Amino acid sequence: MKRIHYLFSILLLLSSCSKSVYLFSSFHEPANEGLRFLYSTDGYQWTDLNRTFLKPEIGNQKVMRDPSIAQGKDGTFHLVWTSSWKDDKGFGYASSKDLIHWSSERFIPVMEHEPTTVNVWAPELFYDDETDRFIIIWASTIPSRFERGVEEEKNNHRMYYTTTKDFQTFAPTQLFLDPKFSVIDAVIVKRKPADYVLVLKDNTRPERNLKVAFGKEATGPYTDVSTPFTKKFTEGPSVAKVGDDWLIYFDSYQDKNYGAVKTRDFKTFTDVSAQIAVPEGHKHGTIFKVKKRVLTDLKKASN
Repeated sequence: MKRIHYLFSILLLLSSCSKSVYLFSSFHEPANEGLRFLYSTDGYQWTDLNRTFLKPEIGNQKVMRDPSIAQGKDGTFHLVWTSSWKDDKGFGYASSKDLIHWSSERFIPVMEHEPTTVNVWAPELFYDDETDRFIIIWASTIPSRFERGVEEEKNNHRMYYTTTKDFQTFAPTQLFLDPKFSVIDAVIVKRKPADYVLVLKDNTRPERNLKVAFGKEATGPYTDVSTPFTKKFTEGPSVAKVGDDWLIYFDSYQDKNYGAVKTRDFKTFTDVSAQIAVPEGHKHGTIFKVKKRVLTDLKKASN
């Protein structure tokens, strides 16, 4: 009987260790302090670990904005971020096994082939498990390259991408999305094989809100751009699967707070902003799931 109780205790321990929690990569303005994390057990209520885990050391401005994290099949976490508001032709990169100890930072010059590039904003990582590669998308402005509305030439963005298996070699940069308007802050969501959603910000002056588009492959093409599902002055979408719902978090930057909607089909959206709690000061990052022990170690490192 004692042996049965012992085995049962071990199973409970293993079950507890295998449970997942949500992490939300984060930064605070003016973005010079570095990588932060929020955590949540339910996807709605978030707590700040209240320290930085990686200080930015590269790029023209040496800031860390829009930190995006994805985990590979070997367990390694990969991080990319915006390293400057303008004049950088690439983004920052580092990797970690535990989100505490990080590799040396590197600058990935993805737009160096375009000498007039104004900026490289909000690189977003997506691990494509079907091809075992990472897709990295970002927004850049190349003046006089695309049609525009009332936007200035240096504020007329399109989305670009590259792919990599090892973060040592990268496929040539390609145009990812030209929806015929200025677009930034895009996030790839996989619902099932051959069914992808792109959550994006229409950055044109009349809009400045969030929309979705649909594709059959992670790299697109994405079509059927929706009408907006948020009000004006919203950006930085982050998406999490919570139960049967998809939660889309966003920065209401004019109101200086965070909002969220939930959806099951990416066609109808319910505002759940009153149900979430996001710590003050949190800015644009990526929501991803980790084993509970990863969070336990992060908490220990924060004390």
